[in-house]
Amino acid sequence: MHTIQLTTQDFKEKIFNYETEQEWKYKGDIPAIIDFYADWCGPCKMVAPVLEELAKEYNGKLNVYKVNTEKEIELSAVFGIQSIPTFLFIPVDELPMMQPGAFPKKVFKEIIETRLLTREKIEK
Repeated sequence: MHTIQLTTQDFKEKIFNYETEQEWKYKGDIPAIIDFYADWCGPCKMVAPVLEELAKEYNGKLNVYKVNTEKEIELSAVFGIQSIPTFLFIPVDELPMMQPGAFPKKVFKEIIETRLLTREKIEK
């Protein structure tokens, strides 16, 4: 599994349709991370290989999406993206958490293990 490029339309179909829903209800069945990035962004480029590694490592347990903020202006505006990279961490049954900044792999793994995969860990 690799990171998945996400358009505004894809977001409405796979993640959450903010035009028809009043309250957050994630449409996916496994947790997700959405990376709001731009091609010219240095920190975004540094984080990209880490996200690819995480997508492979957590294949089937976690989806890693990428949103190009310069192409998906509407979606970026809906989330008030002001700095990039910004990450939206989406647990299955809870509200998402937004966090700006580039992180090392160990920080992503800690968030994934403690905030996104907690239910799956209990079931094992």
